[in-house]
Amino acid sequence: MADILRGDVVAQRLCHRVTAQVERMRAERGVVPGLAVILVGEDPPSEVYVRRKLAKAKQVGIRSFEHRLPAETGEAELLALIARLNSDAAVHGILVQLPLPEQISADKVLNAIDPDKDVDGFHPVNVGRLSTGGGGLVPCTPLGCMMLLDEVVSEFRGRQAVVIGKSNIVGKPVALLLLERECTVTVTHIHTVDLASIVRKADIVVVAAGAPRLVRGDWVKPGAVVIDVGITRVTSEDGRTRLVGDAAADEMDHAGVVTPVPGGVGPMTIACLLGNTIKAAQALTA
Repeated sequence: MADILRGDVVAQRLCHRVTAQVERMRAERGVVPGLAVILVGEDPPSEVYVRRKLAKAKQVGIRSFEHRLPAETGEAELLALIARLNSDAAVHGILVQLPLPEQISADKVLNAIDPDKDVDGFHPVNVGRLSTGGGGLVPCTPLGCMMLLDEVVSEFRGRQAVVIGKSNIVGKPVALLLLERECTVTVTHIHTVDLASIVRKADIVVVAAGAPRLVRGDWVKPGAVVIDVGITRVTSEDGRTRLVGDAAADEMDHAGVVTPVPGGVGPMTIACLLGNTIKAAQALTA
């Protein structure tokens, strides 16, 4: 029977550490870390994500600055807001919730954020720092994946790792992080030929394809660690909806460790956002 690696438990421990760091900064430097969150429009999933992030920030003692803008907001107006936040000493982290309305270029907006306040880790400067092993702020979901792997993998060097999905948000950054640990990494994508045979060789599988139950049980070798980043709401035959991951976890009793969906990688993403905020605050006020 595979062990279930619960991200919500690991995330709670990380949040406790962040809370202690926030209290220490307040006591020793008189600084309260500040996170600015920008939401443009009324996309329902984005509303949920922003509400969760703000609630968690409050829970750990991080000051939050919420900016809600109407869907018709122009690109110049949003860029001007980011410029003001870049120069605001009370703001140590800036997060722009994606997706943005079609009249706004996400690339322009993300590139406008001060790299030292880019707690999402999407700015090209932070991407460059990650690719060269030069530190910087690491994207939250890949960072969360690595923290989960640290819970169960004692030695990364030489391990075969397969990353399914090549997005800039998860696939590419997590591949770079695994390379930094000296894994042998294979990155696969929608055009990969015979994906199953590639996965069968892996000691570590990170799947972030957005394809429900893509990775079947007979793809995974005994003892492998499966980190499932995917989360999709599907409708069952009885009409009820449920959340499923990119891995068919119910077929993986022979695996070593599997993350659940929900309760796996998801909670780690928000916890790592808070961790990045305290990291940015410490660097900016050193």
